[in-house]
Amino acid sequence: MSGLDIRPEGALDLVALGALVHRLDPGVVPFRKAAECAIHVSGGEFNVAANLAACFRLRTAIATAMVDYPVGELVAERVRALGVTAFYRRFEHDGVRGPNLATVYSDRGYGVRPPIVFYNRANEAAAELGPGDFDWSGIFARGVRWFHTGGIFAALSPKTTELIVEAMTSAKAAGAVTSFDLNYREKLWHVRGGAAEAARAFARIAELSDVVLGYETALDRELGIHGPVVYARSTLDPSAFFGAAERMQQRFPNVKVFATTLREVLSTNRHELCAAAWSNGKGALAPSMDIDVLDRVGSGDAFASGLCFGLLSGSNLDEAVRLGLAHGALVATYPGDTTMATLEEVRALAAGGSARIQR
Repeated sequence: MSGLDIRPEGALDLVALGALVHRLDPGVVPFRKAAECAIHVSGGEFNVAANLAACFRLRTAIATAMVDYPVGELVAERVRALGVTAFYRRFEHDGVRGPNLATVYSDRGYGVRPPIVFYNRANEAAAELGPGDFDWSGIFARGVRWFHTGGIFAALSPKTTELIVEAMTSAKAAGAVTSFDLNYREKLWHVRGGAAEAARAFARIAELSDVVLGYETALDRELGIHGPVVYARSTLDPSAFFGAAERMQQRFPNVKVFATTLREVLSTNRHELCAAAWSNGKGALAPSMDIDVLDRVGSGDAFASGLCFGLLSGSNLDEAVRLGLAHGALVATYPGDTTMATLEEVRALAAGGSARIQR
């Protein structure tokens, strides 16, 4: 149903390209009142590779920047602990100004108070990455089944956008499936020229993508596609997404699958969640579930990794969407940005399991 031509074997199931960051998390306390923080290692693209390795037992890698200073040592240790192979371009820190690994500040909110996210990406090493920094022919010669990247990395600089195009081109030449998560972040694109610049960059990348992840307004706005307005009955109604995906497939016939989560935010800690995908003129929909949310950061990446696992393991699109939704729902119940779920837990929830105690 997906139309994807996925190689059955390879030394690496997935290679991701993106920035590594460390997130400071004071929990439910607003950051301006925080006295202490947990540190989570993250990155929209990295999270997919980490989830696939830690939960789904696949062989994954990340191509990214690494800085030789204590923060870099902390981040690299976590990358190793999650089972992800690293292809680093290394930078030396000058002891004062950088270059740095980016810091993300994010409290969790509570009830009617939403989470607040802001950044310090000044002098970020990953923004200095560009074409020629990685030996893509050598990486893909190992046999790579899937290549993944996203809009957060594309937003960092014009060079990172060009690096994505270079990597995508090499991945497709090597026979890997390519995926792109739009992951539009207004605060990041504000310093790059705004939504118009994002649309230009994203359209170039979409032309090289087999799978695109993003909700309906992202498909229309960030890719510059506009068509008849479809009024959804609710935020969980997939009709607007299916309409946008159909327009997208006409504009980008190379894209085989479009997928997204659909979310009704009842409060910061209570969401109704479902997921949808579109391929070859047909839609797939995972039934909605009510979830209690501990930390929503990373749940979209968790959906992407569950969907990817399903497709890599031979599931049809309906089954893959269910796996993605189940994993996304589970990751929202853990602190931090990456998974603590097991494959068995994901499969059980995807099959309709409950939260009854397991003895």
